[in-house]
Formats: sequence, C-alpha cells, structure tokens
Amino acid sequence: MNLRTRLAIAGGSIAAGALVLVSVVLYPAVEASLRGQIDKSLVAAAGQAPDVAKAIKEKFRGTSNEGAFPAVPLGIGSTQLQIVPDPVRAGPSPQFVDLTVRDVEVANGAAAAYFRNAVYNGVAYRIYTAPFPGAPGTLVRTAIPQSDPAPTLWKLAWLLTASTVAAGLLAALASRLAARRVLRPVRQLTETVEMIRTTGDLAIPIPADGQDEIGRLGSAFAGMTAALDESVGAQRRLVADASHELRTPLTSLTVNLELLAEDLADTQAPHLAAEALDQAGELKTLINDLVDLARYGHPAFHTEDVRLDLVAERVAARATRRAAQIGFDLTCAPTLVHGDPDALERAVANLVDNAVKWSPSGGRVLISVKEGILDVADTGPGIPDSDLKFVFDRFYRSPAARAHPGSGLGLAIVRQVAEAHGGTAEVVPCHSGALLRLKLPVCSEHAEPWATPS
Repeated sequence: MNLRTRLAIAGGSIAAGALVLVSVVLYPAVEASLRGQIDKSLVAAAGQAPDVAKAIKEKFRGTSNEGAFPAVPLGIGSTQLQIVPDPVRAGPSPQFVDLTVRDVEVANGAAAAYFRNAVYNGVAYRIYTAPFPGAPGTLVRTAIPQSDPAPTLWKLAWLLTASTVAAGLLAALASRLAARRVLRPVRQLTETVEMIRTTGDLAIPIPADGQDEIGRLGSAFAGMTAALDESVGAQRRLVADASHELRTPLTSLTVNLELLAEDLADTQAPHLAAEALDQAGELKTLINDLVDLARYGHPAFHTEDVRLDLVAERVAARATRRAAQIGFDLTCAPTLVHGDPDALERAVANLVDNAVKWSPSGGRVLISVKEGILDVADTGPGIPDSDLKFVFDRFYRSPAARAHPGSGLGLAIVRQVAEAHGGTAEVVPCHSGALLRLKLPVCSEHAEPWATPS
C-alpha cells in the first residue's frame, strides 16, 4: 500500500469518525427534543380539558346525556384526550388504558401529575395523567402514539448514516488528491534518486524547490550527491594521475633490471643496480605519499592539543641533520592547535623539505610560528607567477622542478592536512625565494603557562 492510499484512508477515517461522534451526540439529543415536544403537547392538551368539557356540555345540553363526559377518548389531531370522572379504584378500562393506583391518587390530589408509557390495542402510547382543573376527583388523561416521532428519527438515522459514509468517501478522495499534489516533490525526488542509482550518473540534477521539509530533503540529497560526485571525480583523477606517475619509474626500473639480468658481469651492472635502487626509492616515496594523501583526506583517527612550535622545532632538527649545507633560522612563539599530531608533523616536514630542495648550498630556510601561522621561506629561485595557482595541486611539477627528485604530492598533502583541520595552505608573495604558509585555527583556552618540556 503506497503512501497516498494510506493518507486517503487516514483522511476518510478521520472524517467518518468525526461524523460518527457527532451522530452519537446528535441522535439522542434530537430524540430527547422530540420526546420533550410530545410531553409539552400532552400537557397543553390536558390544559384544554375544561374547554373540551364545556363544549361537550353545550353539545349535549337538553339531552339525556347532559352533564355526562364520554368515557371514550376524544381525538384532537393525533392526541387522545380522556376525562375520567370520580375514579374510585384502579382497574381495567374498556375504553382506554387501564387505571392505576397512581391515577386514582392523582385524581384525589394525593399525587402529582406524571408521564408514563403504556400499550393499548397493540399501540404504544405516551400518556400524561393529571387532575381535571377546577374539578377535584376528576381525572384527565392525554396520550400520543409513540410511533409519531419514529419516522423523523428513522429519517435522521438514515441521514446521519448516509452523511457519514459519503463524507468519509469524499474525505478519502480529497485526501488522496491532496496527497498526490503534496507528495509530487517526493515522487520526483524518488524518481531522480532511482535514476541516479540505475545510471550511476551523480551529475543528474535533483529537484530542491521550496523551503519546507521536502525542499530541505531535496537540498540535502543534492548536496550529498554533489559531494559524492566530487569525491568520485577526485578519486578518478587521483587514480589517473597516480597511474601516470607510476608508469615512468616502473618502466625505467624494469629496463634497468632487464639489462642487469642479461649480463651480471657487465661493467655497467653496479651503475644499473644503483639506478634501480634509486627508482625503487622513488616508487616507495610515491606510494607513501599516495597513502598519506588518501589517509589525510579523511577525518583524523586521533586528535589532541598540539604545540605547533614544538613540531616545527623537531622537524627543523631532523632537517638540519639531513641537510648540513643548509642553515635554519627558527622564530617560534608558543602556539597551541588541535589536530592529528602525525598529520601536522608530516605537513610541516613537507614544507621544510620543499624549502630545502629549492635552497642552494649555503642557503637558509626561515621557519616562523606564531598564533596558528607557520611560515617556511627559502632563499631559492622563487616560484614563477604562472605556477603560483598550481603549487598545491597533486602531481604538479613545474618544468624547473622536473630536474629535482619528488612525486609532486608533498605540497598537496600540506593543503589536504590544512583543510582537514579547518585551515589553509597558501603561497605568500615575497621579493626573493618562496614563502609558503600553513594557517591553522588556534585553541581558545590555555590551561597552563607555556613551558618547553625538557
């Protein structure tokens, strides 16, 4: 059962239930009102008994029945009126409903007038018994067949039943039509998502009109597919670039190994072996960079407060041991950031290694850390203006850089680490050399005064 049908059933059930509730209240109220009107008409008819008695006396004046009341009830419309003079005891009445003890008491003034239901000749009556006005000891009874309000009540019952059924069906139809219109965006969204699933094309536009919940759902789906499309595209570009970068060293390594295998006694064997080792090292570096690039593209597994200045000092100390021909100048102020310690250290190391690679022998690398900003400057040839916007791209190597070792992934890792920590990586214009900047958000609270651990 689809959602439109369920909404239609729910709407029809609510409308029908409401009308059933109204009917349960209305029918007894109408019935009580009709009964009340009958009782009022009986009381009014009993009040007309003196006028009826007077008319009877006038009619029989001068006859043998003068002064006598007919025992047979008189019909006044649908109302029966009976005057019973001097009822001395209860008992059967051949003309009408039997007299009761209470009737005798009412005639004698010992009981008040009252209503009761009785059957005479197979007909159910509503009877009102009261003392005759101005004539103690005389009884007047008025009666109306109880079947009189029955047709009205039956019509009302049928009307309420038919109205309930009709209203429920109309409400169900209206609910289904309304649901079809309201759920149209959901249907369109579902069809689009199913098309994306079938075709695998994440670029198919998703309808996201409106500011309601459905519009927000469409916007969320659109954002999700856009992010997924970007991720898939980045993955495909990474695979394509990696395959291109891996092909060259693999080909060269294979050729050198084949030549080495042909004649191990060849005087070129040591050179070929050294070339193969160098190329294997390049492959190892490239693979490690690819692994790091993929790892740093996801949320860090472990994060903590990190002293960025201490990280820079450790990286500089290692670089000093590896590149003794390069001088290092550090200007580090205590700076606390929150992030993955390994990722941050790798990013700083890549910046320093890049500066070392481009600095000439005897050059200097300047490292500065302050308020979440780490600057690494070198005294090399600088970065051409045409290359500035590509510096942090994956596998990008300028024509001048192709003579130097490297995979073209080091600075890409720096940018990816920066973005994963809510920061940025950028090239800062300078007069000589190159200045690369890593900017990270600093921690807002410092629990202890800065102290360099021993």
